[in-house]
Amino acid sequence: MNRAQAFAANAPLMGVPGAYPPPGGKGDWFRGAGGMRLRAGLWTPSHLGADKVRGTVVLSPGRTEPIEKYYEVIGNFLARGWCVLTHDWRGQGLSARLLPDRLKGHARAVEEFLDDYNRLLNAYESQCPRPWIMVGHSMGACLNLLTLEGGEDRFAGAVLSSPMLRIKTGKRSMWSVKLVLRWNIRHGQAGDYILGDPDDPFDHNFAEDALTSDESRYEMWRQQLFACPHLAIGGPTYGWLAVALDAGERALKPKALKAVKAPVTIVQADADDVVWKQTARWAAKRLARGRYVEVPGARHEVIMEADDMRAVFLNEFDAMADLVSPTADAAVDPSARTVDMTAETPVGA
Repeated sequence: MNRAQAFAANAPLMGVPGAYPPPGGKGDWFRGAGGMRLRAGLWTPSHLGADKVRGTVVLSPGRTEPIEKYYEVIGNFLARGWCVLTHDWRGQGLSARLLPDRLKGHARAVEEFLDDYNRLLNAYESQCPRPWIMVGHSMGACLNLLTLEGGEDRFAGAVLSSPMLRIKTGKRSMWSVKLVLRWNIRHGQAGDYILGDPDDPFDHNFAEDALTSDESRYEMWRQQLFACPHLAIGGPTYGWLAVALDAGERALKPKALKAVKAPVTIVQADADDVVWKQTARWAAKRLARGRYVEVPGARHEVIMEADDMRAVFLNEFDAMADLVSPTADAAVDPSARTVDMTAETPVGA
């Protein structure tokens, strides 16, 4: 078997010094909607026996993000006694791309993403001990919420980071953005970069492009990207933006939010310049068991933020974990807390 055949047969997990795959994991291919080959990663805590595992975290990255970017938090979950199942969404990471130009961040329909996610859960269900906690960031968090709204009941709880419920459009109104989208898609340009901007990821730098204030974590991701250029994604297409707006609007329907039975904690970046934090707060209030936590000073990528801000996310995960998989010092239901952590709450509280 040559190198190409080995790559095709076994889904690799890429690593660089300082960011190798955590122990106890393996990459795998599975089939998504339409037979597309998608990549998953499954970890078990190597320091625990099977009877000591607390459950499984199912982790969904945001737009452009591959499994590799989440090695650190995967290690955090493993250290807490959780198995971790994660994946590359279609069109990014090492999953199949939708266009010949690999750098184009494209999408065709919300339903394809939701179908892929359901197939992921079905494919690995027998290998993932219960209870399950859903964890998602940005685009992944929005699609996760839609999954819960669609009636998925295998999850005991969810922790969502800066969900992509309403994208910021700069100086352009949402009405004008939708008008431009409709025109371009009707004229066969769904697969074109928005405004012709490829947003080459290899030209990015911390000062202008980072979505975290932690430069060391940003540079570690850059090292991973240059070590494996196939992971890279550039700017979004008109098709992707249309799907993103559709997903957010669907997720925000009050009746759908109220129908979610599992406890859901939304951990939202305070200084988010990608999505509207007010929309996340609005959604959390309409969830039957929702909790909204705002991280002071954090930029969009809360999970990749500086230690003190990142600790807020991990504290909220721990509270959810204690709820769904109690230990001797288990916490109360996070949704039962009546005071939100907002910009006035000290970081790490």
